Amino acid sequence: MKKRILVLGAGFGGLELSTRLAETLGESVEVTLIDRNDTFYFGFSKLDVMFGLKTPESIHLPYAKFLKPGVRFRQEAILAVDPVAKRVTTDRGTYEADVLVVALGADYDFAATPGMADATEFYTLDGATKLGELLKTFTRGRVLISVASSPYKCPPAPSEAALMMHDYLSTRGIRSACEIIITNPLPAPVPPSPETSRALLAAFAERDIAFIGKAGLKSVDARRRVATLADNREFTYDLFLGVPAIRAPKMLEGSGLLENGFVTVKPKTLETRFPDVYAIGDCAKQGTPKAGVFAEGAARAVATAIIARLNNQEAPVTHRGTGSCYIEYGAGRIGRVDIDFSDPENPTGVYYEPSVALRADKDNFGSSRRARWFGL
Repeated sequence: MKKRILVLGAGFGGLELSTRLAETLGESVEVTLIDRNDTFYFGFSKLDVMFGLKTPESIHLPYAKFLKPGVRFRQEAILAVDPVAKRVTTDRGTYEADVLVVALGADYDFAATPGMADATEFYTLDGATKLGELLKTFTRGRVLISVASSPYKCPPAPSEAALMMHDYLSTRGIRSACEIIITNPLPAPVPPSPETSRALLAAFAERDIAFIGKAGLKSVDARRRVATLADNREFTYDLFLGVPAIRAPKMLEGSGLLENGFVTVKPKTLETRFPDVYAIGDCAKQGTPKAGVFAEGAARAVATAIIARLNNQEAPVTHRGTGSCYIEYGAGRIGRVDIDFSDPENPTGVYYEPSVALRADKDNFGSSRRARWFGL
């Protein structure tokens, strides 16, 4: 009888895991990949949508194109997860597995920050699209980019938004009439890499962008257009770009997998406390930032372990916690930081100065995965 592998979530982690299993095991196993959506898009595309560089329709990649041997995709909403029985209930049925991998990502917790649900944000595609429309008529005033709490998805994104905002307003000839401020609960833009943080702070200073660190967001009043920080400082704004708090999906609350809002795993193996149950990506405390490239790396490690176990071999410890993050600087230039969280207590980062050449590197990052996962 074929082994049944159940993968919950078709983001970076779920797509790469399923692809790796298909490449090595093919039809010898049954892999079921479940996601509530019918399409995938790269998270960094939301900035392109917000600044009018791409349309929302153009960034979607249909799961119908995800065709791999031994893998079946099911568009269903997951209602409950039982890690003891390795049983999953959806809005269309029940699945049981020999190996269960939770790759559900993190949900935005708008309720965690009073007023955030009524404020504008750029971390969902709908939010970025709405802000894109607002930007068309924005001519002057304060742009406030505010991160609710840490951890949050894609740590460089608020910095990218500020730099691209400067570029956008400059192109329209209205930068001198506008102010850009970033508030962030982290002490620096990219704490694991002091060199990257210094470069970003220098870029902010050069562009007259204010960065306020160690400043979590307490609340937002969209009617009065006032954001209140954790230390009770208030900032008025004319345009608000919020970054919502995150947590693991609520359907996991009764599963026994969660601790302080996320799934606890062994950082080197991604195993949960339940046998043959793994968790990867943003939903897990896997010792890395909440970003797709780190979910992908975790997926490779879990795929290697599953393949070894199915071949009656000792499962190697392969999760390194490394990945590269691209940073949009505007004017067509992109920087990069290579992050190493192999020692979560002492992460390091190697910074590469922004250049036009690195744009090709980022473009290849997207196109290679588009081809690998969707054949497009």
